[in-house]
Amino acid sequence: MDSYLKGISILGSTGSVGTQTLDVIETHSEKFQIIGLSANKNHSELLSQIRKYSPKYVSYSGISNQLETICKDNQVNRKNFSEISESHETDLLVVATTGSIALEPTFKAISLGKDIAVANKEIIIMAGEKLISHAHSNNVELMPLDSEPSAIWQCLVGENHLSINKIIITASGGSFRDIPIEKLPNVTAQESLNHPTWKMGAKITVDSATMMNKAFEVIEAKWLFGIDWDSIEVILHPESLIHSLVEFSDGSTKAQISPPDMRLPIQYALLHPQRIQNHNLKRFDPTKFKNITFEEIDKTRYPCFDMALSYAKKGGTWPSALCGADEGAVDAFLSGKIKFVEISELIEQSISSHKNIELPDIKDLIESYEWGQKQVEKSL
Repeated sequence: MDSYLKGISILGSTGSVGTQTLDVIETHSEKFQIIGLSANKNHSELLSQIRKYSPKYVSYSGISNQLETICKDNQVNRKNFSEISESHETDLLVVATTGSIALEPTFKAISLGKDIAVANKEIIIMAGEKLISHAHSNNVELMPLDSEPSAIWQCLVGENHLSINKIIITASGGSFRDIPIEKLPNVTAQESLNHPTWKMGAKITVDSATMMNKAFEVIEAKWLFGIDWDSIEVILHPESLIHSLVEFSDGSTKAQISPPDMRLPIQYALLHPQRIQNHNLKRFDPTKFKNITFEEIDKTRYPCFDMALSYAKKGGTWPSALCGADEGAVDAFLSGKIKFVEISELIEQSISSHKNIELPDIKDLIESYEWGQKQVEKSL
């Protein structure tokens, strides 16, 4: 048993990634100590987590007499988001939220030399270049939790970066991949949440159906691994077994293969560079898969993909406005205000008038994100 327990704080502990992170930590409890947990409005789940994991600090929005009581009874201190991320006891900060709320706390944690395991795509889309530069300056590891960027990371271990020819990111195709295009105007929000291979939160599941999520992963790969736009490809892979591939200059290709389970990339980040057995994770049995398929992406089915990349390549505050508008449009779809096929049109219509700031600071990035959200609301 290790004598030192790595202190973990989780921003967004009650969401899909947060709960799966806690599952991994529980499996390897001899290696970790829970320092801080944070939630937005899911007070009941946070109550359960406090009882089970005994964190030192918690953060939550709103008022809850139950939470106040259990915190007092268990000597758990209530902190704000940033205070948890800056705690001196936190060695590794897990960023499992969505949206822009974790951007500032992440920068502050990096400034204090804390390693970051990030599932929040938005903060990398908004501030990728700044985040990577800041992490390098502070000798901090910025580790991806999502399966596709984690797969790239794993494939690149021990390789010369100059030998990379291209990166190939796989996409499941989302909830509506097998539905005829002419029927997409009639699909419902509830149907969009039935992902064929992954268990995820509502926002990212809709983003998967529109392929916005995959555009975000291209942008992530560009910043996390320093890859040129033209050297990143995306292909459809319905089985979700091969999570990414890296082709090298000599013609060889590495792939990371595993059954779809977020706990594997989460564990890889938490325990890196160690690989330790987890009996809760299924193994890949090649004899059970007679057909593993790959297809080109149908851009007419997924208009968000090219649209998102075109705005991301403009740089400045364009990616932040894009992220904000996407969150607003997905919320509008989930609440029944627009149809699924109207998501991409609403995003583009909303941010077309954005006044770009070429060299933004963090405040500019957050304001542009919020501007994108508000523009969607005005357009409804």
